[in-house]
Amino acid sequence: MSQLKAAGQAPTQEHSTGEHSTGELVRQVAEQVSVLVRDELKLAQLEMGGKAKQAGRGVGMLGGGGLVALYGVACLIACAIIAISHSLQAWLSALIVGAALLVVAAVLALLGRSHVRKATPPMPTQAVESVKTDVEEIRERARRP
Repeated sequence: MSQLKAAGQAPTQEHSTGEHSTGELVRQVAEQVSVLVRDELKLAQLEMGGKAKQAGRGVGMLGGGGLVALYGVACLIACAIIAISHSLQAWLSALIVGAALLVVAAVLALLGRSHVRKATPPMPTQAVESVKTDVEEIRERARRP
């Protein structure tokens, strides 16, 4: 009220009773919704940024482990071919080992494809839950007289 007097305005009934006009209430709701949406977007951005960084490290480590494993498997395959070549000709032992590897690769590819199809898309779960809670709170307050 002191701000109104300082500005040279007489206090009106709506300001003196503590009630706000419909226009002011709509303006306040719009401002609060805008702030709420910005905060939720910031939360989602921070959450996804953290998840992306962690996933990036994990993928890098998996790639490095996979490369080392590839060299190890190549050595074991050469060992199997050499071992079989003592009983058969070298080309036949390489053919048998190669065919077995292709069968294993096909099975793994089919299993991997089915797992990828079942996977859910990554979502910022905390932000989604927070938005759901906010929407429910707004609905409850809108129902109150």
